[in-house]
Amino acid sequence: MFGMVLQAVGEPLRCEARPDPQPGPGELRLRVRACGVCRTDLHVVDGELPPRRDSVIPGHEIVGVVDAIGPGVTGVALGERRGVPWLGDTCGRCRYCREGRENLCDAPGFTGWTRDGGYADTVIARADFSFPLPAGLSDTEAAPLMCAGLIGYRCWRKAAEAGPVARLGLYGFGAAAHLLAQLALHEGQQVHAFTRAGDAAAQNLARALGCAWAGASEDAPPEPLDAAIIFAPVGDLVPLALRAVRKGGTVVCGGIHMSDIPSFPYSILWEERRLVSVANLTRRDAVEYLPLAARAGVRPHVTTYPLRDANAALEHLRSGAFAGAAVLVPEPSG
Repeated sequence: MFGMVLQAVGEPLRCEARPDPQPGPGELRLRVRACGVCRTDLHVVDGELPPRRDSVIPGHEIVGVVDAIGPGVTGVALGERRGVPWLGDTCGRCRYCREGRENLCDAPGFTGWTRDGGYADTVIARADFSFPLPAGLSDTEAAPLMCAGLIGYRCWRKAAEAGPVARLGLYGFGAAAHLLAQLALHEGQQVHAFTRAGDAAAQNLARALGCAWAGASEDAPPEPLDAAIIFAPVGDLVPLALRAVRKGGTVVCGGIHMSDIPSFPYSILWEERRLVSVANLTRRDAVEYLPLAARAGVRPHVTTYPLRDANAALEHLRSGAFAGAAVLVPEPSG
């Protein structure tokens, strides 16, 4: 197998050839066809998520084809196309797993952080933490759905817990937001897109998808929002979003990492506004979201890179050089 390996925090990923791994009990081996480039990968590479092992292959928006099946796996066939997300395994025993909240597991494993991920041509995954994919999506279209799509969906459901959402604000209009915008619009919501000041590419993409308004994060929306979701890892956005939502509105922080939230006056939280976070995802999220996204016609705006150019893709994500999502594609073997 060939993979892009993180040997030390802050260093570029290194090309490395290894023997093909073998699946253990309950596991699958997949030949990777596509792997999305997620901002969480940057958090791993930069050490904002502290290293959990000496070296790791990042990547957790994986689309691959099963080419080996470990002992004890049933219901999966060789040649089947499956997706692998961020949550790679859970203990199944802690109170959160028993309560159906496995995203909060006390001893979880994460694809591309504690387990080798999809910046490779081959990956090992637990069979029960992988999912069949809708036939209507290409490999590069399906890959971003495995995290950007799933976390957006979980944030979207969290945003509506306090009541119906007619006007939805999305802060940080990247991979997750541009996928969620399509689903929200399909469901009849009015979407407002907030970007870095001057990010014309992201604002133009938002308008092209049908968003009612697109502007800088510092701008006030034309009318108060029912809910806002923050995808950018920027704590300074929290007070801005709280000011943008109506009384009783909700602000959801959707990232796994965020810079410190500055102090803010109680008046912008008062009147029963809610500030909540979303952590990881569950397998149920994938079971619900993937067919829903397919029915809604969700399609990512994708920039593709050869697998060997993973470092360039990460730097382009960091600098905002593309709109939508980036996807790595392994070169054909032989």
